[in-house]
Amino acid sequence: MKHLKTQVAIIGAGPSGLLLGQLLAKQGIDNIILERVTGDYVLGRIRAGILEQGFVDLVREAGVAQRMDTEGHVHDGFEIAVNGESTRIDLKQLTQGKTVVCYGQTEITRDLMEAREQADLQILYETSEVKLNEVKSDKPFITFEYQGETYRLDCDYIAGCDGFHGVSRKTIPEDKRTEHERVYPFGWLGLLSDTPPVSDELIYCKSERGFALASMRSETRSRYYLQVPLSDSTDDWSDDKFWDELKKRLPAEAAERLVTGPSIEKSIAPLRSFVCEPLQYGRLFLVGDAGHIVPPTGAKGLNLAASDVSTLYKILTRVYRDGDTDCIDQYSAIALRRIWHGERFSWWMSNMLHDYGSTAVSDMEAETFDRFMDSELDYYLHHEEGQKVIANQYVGMPYEELR
Repeated sequence: MKHLKTQVAIIGAGPSGLLLGQLLAKQGIDNIILERVTGDYVLGRIRAGILEQGFVDLVREAGVAQRMDTEGHVHDGFEIAVNGESTRIDLKQLTQGKTVVCYGQTEITRDLMEAREQADLQILYETSEVKLNEVKSDKPFITFEYQGETYRLDCDYIAGCDGFHGVSRKTIPEDKRTEHERVYPFGWLGLLSDTPPVSDELIYCKSERGFALASMRSETRSRYYLQVPLSDSTDDWSDDKFWDELKKRLPAEAAERLVTGPSIEKSIAPLRSFVCEPLQYGRLFLVGDAGHIVPPTGAKGLNLAASDVSTLYKILTRVYRDGDTDCIDQYSAIALRRIWHGERFSWWMSNMLHDYGSTAVSDMEAETFDRFMDSELDYYLHHEEGQKVIANQYVGMPYEELR
């Protein structure tokens, strides 16, 4: 068995693991990242890219913001269209100057990977049989297989950034964690194309035919989504069928200027709300999708992962700078407060904008539910105080400081 040693072991080389590693390295805190797949596979994951100010600030603090600041698009607002009638949510005005940045998660990941390589920071791809050991002790360690050999990695702390299906959350005994979950009765069919976006800002659409979202990755690359039944597959949707349906759900003026083209990628993502409590077990911390999932409607998934990173980064900096190990117990409570805000907002946006049809949403009849949602939309779209609620949640709740 080969032996390695580090201060912080990070499981997962997605954006949260890479960002945490970069921030810790800036503070002189040694870290090693273990990833089960190849770097190319990680970069092949197509994900959203609406970044809250807190995320943008973290990337800048990590020293990896050059391309984001050059190529990212600052969005001052977005549209919500209900049956063709559009309302613009002016983020900048409603939040006293706050905005979001549109910059693809793939690009953030690429920037962080390149920065880690340039800094000669260690990352091991295609690891397998990863097992976290003695995480309740002050000397946790990880065993894993890498390039045909067995390794042991000794560390002080473990950051589980390995996603919903990773090993980190499963390391916490079932009787020590509570999992809250809601699975939605529909999915999002996403199409990526090298076509100019239909709008400079996102358009969220509620129509009698179902939900749609017009998004972008750059001035020449677009990402569009359609609400579809969970029984559908991408084989059911040719490019032409997708574009035809999207036009029917977009506002008329947007549909007229829509530029179509061949799809680069097409996939269907189920929607779920999920939270694990607590997010900490001994010296193991769950970060991002390892501990929580949100429906993509409110653009919160990556941003909640970033706030987890921010909290854990502050804690570990205090541990190694000041010798304050008592502060580690703050992680779960601080992270969960912001997570539940994001979960509620994403659930609420999903309820307002999707068509549930005859599917029971709760104990109430679908028709009654629809009337409630119509009332919600009327208030939040046509009254400034309602718009402020949407805007402040969309740009992100403030990061909470340590005690």
